[in-house]
Amino acid sequence: MPAAAARDVVGAGLVPARFFPQYVPMPDHVRYDPAKHHRRSIRLKGYDYSQPGLYFLTIIAQDRRCLFGEVSGGELLSSDVGRMIALAWQCLPKRFPTIELDSSVVMPNHLHGIVVLNRPKPRATTRVAPTIGDVVGAFKSLTTVEFVRGARELRWPRLRTLLWQRNYYEHILRDGQPLDRAREYILTNPARWEHDRENPDARNPEPDPDWLGLPLL
Repeated sequence: MPAAAARDVVGAGLVPARFFPQYVPMPDHVRYDPAKHHRRSIRLKGYDYSQPGLYFLTIIAQDRRCLFGEVSGGELLSSDVGRMIALAWQCLPKRFPTIELDSSVVMPNHLHGIVVLNRPKPRATTRVAPTIGDVVGAFKSLTTVEFVRGARELRWPRLRTLLWQRNYYEHILRDGQPLDRAREYILTNPARWEHDRENPDARNPEPDPDWLGLPLL
């Protein structure tokens, strides 16, 4: 697969099945360690998460199980589950017509994605504008249903718990440098997997940096 094509695929969050070999998910041998993996929630109290804007989201698998693929030599190899996750993400604008998707990537045990919430057209609908929580909730629900079906019909691994962690994490972005940094972070995430704080096997996990140049709240 050409390097340029790989960047385009990863940046769009799409991982065509023909590019990757069949992958057997890693065993669940490492449990979540709060001291090692804790990430600060930066959800703003009183903020209206239905108002138009750009949001960088991180959604993490329960217990950080690496069900979605693996990274080898800095290259992202997606499992069948990971391809399902990527497709479900790309289909969200069909469910929520007022949102747009920017860069995204499905890592072995988490997803990073940029969502744009637009203001509904005045005469387009009487429905309430979705919040970021609505979008994430629908994504988790849809992928969980598909995962259960895959476990039943396609022999995907069965879960003892939920597919996703209950919470999710977000940064509110602005046009310009923070958005560019977020896109770069997404595109280079596979190359940094060895030190990714979500990697259960990372020997020296990266700290919780202010990589957007924004204050941590």
